[in-house]
Amino acid sequence: MREDINEKCAVVGIFGHEEASKLAYFSLHSLQHRGQEAAGISSSDGKKLHTIKDRGLVMRVFNEDKLETLSGSSAVGHTRYSTAGDDSILDAQPVFARYDLGEMAIVHNGNLTNAEEVRNQLIEKGAIFQTFMDTENLIHLIAKSSKNKLVDRIVDAVQKIEGAFSLVFLSRTKMFAMRDRFGFRPLSLGRLPNGGYIVASETCAFDLVGATFVRDVEPGELLIFEKDKAPQSIKVFEATPKHCIFEYVYFARPDSTVFGQSVYQMRKNMGKELSKIEPIEADVVIPVPDGGVPSAIGYSQASGIPYEMGIMRNHYIGRTFIEPTQEMRDLKVKMKLSPMIDVIKGKRVIVVDDSIVRGTTSRRIIRMLKEAGASEVHMRVSSPPTTDPCFYGVDTPSKDKLIAANMTNQEICDYIEADSLAYLDEDSLLRSVNSTVSEEKYCTACFTGKYIV
Repeated sequence: MREDINEKCAVVGIFGHEEASKLAYFSLHSLQHRGQEAAGISSSDGKKLHTIKDRGLVMRVFNEDKLETLSGSSAVGHTRYSTAGDDSILDAQPVFARYDLGEMAIVHNGNLTNAEEVRNQLIEKGAIFQTFMDTENLIHLIAKSSKNKLVDRIVDAVQKIEGAFSLVFLSRTKMFAMRDRFGFRPLSLGRLPNGGYIVASETCAFDLVGATFVRDVEPGELLIFEKDKAPQSIKVFEATPKHCIFEYVYFARPDSTVFGQSVYQMRKNMGKELSKIEPIEADVVIPVPDGGVPSAIGYSQASGIPYEMGIMRNHYIGRTFIEPTQEMRDLKVKMKLSPMIDVIKGKRVIVVDDSIVRGTTSRRIIRMLKEAGASEVHMRVSSPPTTDPCFYGVDTPSKDKLIAANMTNQEICDYIEADSLAYLDEDSLLRSVNSTVSEEKYCTACFTGKYIV
């Protein structure tokens, strides 16, 4: 259960389907885990764009009547967790604008590292911004470009930005999908049953709408979708893959294929590798739900220690703002997580989680297990210590709030009140996802401090 680190958002694009906005709506349901603060959809009927967006979950923002107003055979959608910008409705996406070539909507997953510099340059040239989002920079760059075609303006604009971006653009007649040269954030292409196309942050969105996975949008690639044509590919940047490894550790849904590999299998691999580090005698392996489940299964299979669901999660508890005291914060964890006393009492327990960020949630979980009668609780983490914040579209605390940046392993163990603590190391993590340090295919900056941009 990871409350300290959040993905920025998810994007989806539908092209060539008479109910494009409804397919975008269902796809966003599948991608809700990537952002819960706001949701939005823009559609095109070939003549004009229609947009609805608001704060809240997808189900709250949309209903059947609203979806009926989003007419047309193409649509883009977005779910948001704010990392760059504010949490107001103005900072919800899609970002819509009218300009000299017509109308356009943009959805963006990632974070532009030179956003402030570009924004200040645009303001000096007279641009007026409506939001604090880095995505709005692209609207202005496209509008101010001297190119005659939208595709050329998009190429012109993305060559002026840096950082992480998976983007989907919608005009009145076309759709465009683009990834940065490093492919930090995932973006996949699928084929709809009627012959249309879908692009989405994760392939779990394809399953719900019956789409067939075609391939990933390549790092540095721009795809152009036009009526009665196969998607056209333009290589805007030379690909230098540096995929965000935290997609495998935590962000992506286990039933997705991300960066060409099964998320579920990668997490099981992490658990198997974790079982080799500081092996310990125990009676049962339990996960911290839901993120720790696949890794705990892998740990159990490799170690031979039985796997049990020792903690149950209440999925119907939303955010609670009644947290003025330590007692209330502890109660919040108990509202979300409940120990299975029959599984835990009198047992030596290995509890597996995907990461430890601040350490406060881990401490409450371990206290809860010991109160339920566990004789020993050994914490195992299926990723390396999180020592550095991310600047590529992930909301991580600053370095002074990251427990692993400020305490030794033993100090963390003492703080969370575990009987022992072990993390997966970087080499083992990379082996889990079929890579090596020498390949440098993944960004591991949150564990190493080695930033790509």
